[in-house]
Amino acid sequence: MKKVVFSGIQPSGDLHIGNYIGAIAQWVKMQDEYDCIYCIVDLHAITVPQDPKTLREKILEVTALYLACGIDPQKSKIFIQSENPDHPYLAWVLNCITPFGQLERMTQFKDKSQTQKEGTTAGLFDYPVLMAADILLYHTDEVPVGEDQKQHIELTRDVAEKFNKTFGETFKLPNPHISKFADARIMSLQTPSSKMSKSDIDPLGTINLLDSEDRIREKIKKAVTDSEPSISAKVHGQGNGAVQNLLTIYAAFSGCTYNTAVQKTQGKAYGQFKQELADLVVENLKPIQVKYKEIRNDEKYLRQVLDDGRNFAISKSSKLILEVKEKLGLV
Repeated sequence: MKKVVFSGIQPSGDLHIGNYIGAIAQWVKMQDEYDCIYCIVDLHAITVPQDPKTLREKILEVTALYLACGIDPQKSKIFIQSENPDHPYLAWVLNCITPFGQLERMTQFKDKSQTQKEGTTAGLFDYPVLMAADILLYHTDEVPVGEDQKQHIELTRDVAEKFNKTFGETFKLPNPHISKFADARIMSLQTPSSKMSKSDIDPLGTINLLDSEDRIREKIKKAVTDSEPSISAKVHGQGNGAVQNLLTIYAAFSGCTYNTAVQKTQGKAYGQFKQELADLVVENLKPIQVKYKEIRNDEKYLRQVLDDGRNFAISKSSKLILEVKEKLGLV
């Protein structure tokens, strides 16, 4: 029996190469080894203000990009979080046993709350509990995450363990699955101290999966480097973070290790290196973009994939919710 994997991405903003390298490309590789459940986490997206029309469009865009990148609906299930009411139901149950202080210590909440212009919402504060519900509903064994998300998996395990001890064995304790590139976070091309983000205020900092070839080349050409004329032996933990970031992207798209990327590019002038990097990125994204256009234009197919995923998700989660209700004494 295969282990269950659960993960998801918010349909807010544009998916970029950081999402692809750090998450989606790894999900594709996991499909043959695991029973994979991939979610469009739209309820997480509304913890910050969203335009409703844009959000609906982005949900379909993200689904089409999942499929274009290689997520196979014959091997994996894809569904929209808000189409399964068991997610917010279980989140409320878990809220009732989650210590307030533990949520206050969540690093990502601290970071995101500082950028909220209109004040921090309860939803933003509480979203790790909804994330825990997402994971626990499907008896998940492993959750593909980067180092910055491990704290949320620890919270999920803590809450599940507390419920199990209080009401009897119910939830499986999930483990983080750290991918090959989990320690190689893709950073902004303009501010390499910050992670590449859909919400980056500098459009040159992020390469989106649907960027045109000219736009990709422009962004890489303008990416910050350092004052040296060429690439020297840059390794993790040493040298310039901007150059390390570009080498990490080079390694990911050429299918080699970071150290091999250093060896292959050492001594090259930045202009030549950036040209080669742009060629690599364009070469890798072009087939995804072609496939995306084909899939996005077939809304009937997209809806069928999402309907199948929703039906599967509800059939799985509803059994657990019945068990939870019984143990809590709910009718």
